[in-house]
Amino acid sequence: MNTRIARFRADAEPIEDDSGHLKRSLDNRHIQLISIGGAIGTGLFMGSGKIIALSGTSIVLVYAIIGFFLFFVMRAMGELLLSDPRFKTFPDIVSAYLGPGAGFVISWSYWLSWSVAVVGDVIVVSGFFQYWFPTVPAWIPALVSMLLLLSLNMLAVRIFGEVEFWFAIVKLIAIVALIVTAFVLIGTSFTSPDGVVASFSHMTERGAMFPHGPGGFFAGFQIAIFSFAGTELIGTTAAEARNPHKTLPKAINSIPARILLFYVLALVCIISVVSWPHVPSNRSPFVELFRLAGFPAAAGIINFVVLTSAASSANSGVYSGSRMLFGLAARKCAPVSFGTLSTNGVPVFGLMFSGTCMLAGLALLIVVPEVMTAFTLISTVSAILVIFTWSMILTAYIAYTRKSPRLHLQSSFQCPGGAVMAAISLAFLLFVLCLLALKPDTRLALVAMPAWFAFLVVAYRWKRHR
Repeated sequence: MNTRIARFRADAEPIEDDSGHLKRSLDNRHIQLISIGGAIGTGLFMGSGKIIALSGTSIVLVYAIIGFFLFFVMRAMGELLLSDPRFKTFPDIVSAYLGPGAGFVISWSYWLSWSVAVVGDVIVVSGFFQYWFPTVPAWIPALVSMLLLLSLNMLAVRIFGEVEFWFAIVKLIAIVALIVTAFVLIGTSFTSPDGVVASFSHMTERGAMFPHGPGGFFAGFQIAIFSFAGTELIGTTAAEARNPHKTLPKAINSIPARILLFYVLALVCIISVVSWPHVPSNRSPFVELFRLAGFPAAAGIINFVVLTSAASSANSGVYSGSRMLFGLAARKCAPVSFGTLSTNGVPVFGLMFSGTCMLAGLALLIVVPEVMTAFTLISTVSAILVIFTWSMILTAYIAYTRKSPRLHLQSSFQCPGGAVMAAISLAFLLFVLCLLALKPDTRLALVAMPAWFAFLVVAYRWKRHR
């Protein structure tokens, strides 16, 4: 192992006392449910309607393809995290194998991705809230949700784990209820008020697969990527897991089954009951399924469930952002105060800084009061940052197989396909990034984001100069 990697690992280790360590307070059930919650993003509940409008029934292929490559990203991350106990999160890995500059950029970018995603999630919360109270300005429920989540995260990490545990269970109940209801409706050939007969044949009816041609199919990848944002959170929680060598592989290996159940099967059920032309692009298809089926009370319940799902995603973002700042402070890439832990083991100053930035981001609802328009803009920025994060993980993995071949060969949790599959997955992510240029509402963010990375490069050089 080269000297630079060894030196980084020594420098990155937190102070050897009780006040300097993140507490390993998360049990196996917390890690498993957090990974499930991360795999069920707000994009599925809110954004899948827009993807269906763009891609038709080929949305199933969109989610399956992204899920396939995401599995290899997570396996690469898992092997890297377990290769050395000093690696607490994936920015530690990137710093070790790609250099401290790359670690600086990915840490701040991942912090921004979660800060942006949290704003998007609470925007969605406000949109679901308006289902019951349409006259209430969107910024009011968004602000209340943000303040509540920040307060919850001020408590011990185990409280976060419990909250996320139950939020994830609510998500599971919502999806299982939808699947069971859909199967009953399909089995009884239920006819909706719009005259649509529930049937699996809607998946293959004429013009349903690619209603807008290849362009519509490829355009669906943007919001779909945002739907998966947060899956890598299991890598962030590794530092606070009691037994990462047991819980991390188990959580990662279950990702394919979760994608098939939570995404593919759920979307097949929605399209089979509603049919793709009747799925609204500006509302949640989960809520719409029950409304069109003539169950307004059930639709209201599902709306509440989906609202808690968006709150869960935001809760994960608040947690993860503060932990990124804690890691940056440990490497002297952020103010030292961000590395200060409260008596409950929470990086309180990093959390307060993240919260302030997130609250400032809610001003977007004043400029763009239409919820779906604001959500599309936010989700695109987040998708770009997520693609960058996953790409850096894969690049670090390829470097790891070259620089530390002994660790790679000795790993008990090797990524299938090794560096070759990592390179193929990296090429796929770059391809998806290029797809964001297809639509005007996603092209703007793609053009603007290089300014953020240029700012980080200048900031890092200024820090090194000091």
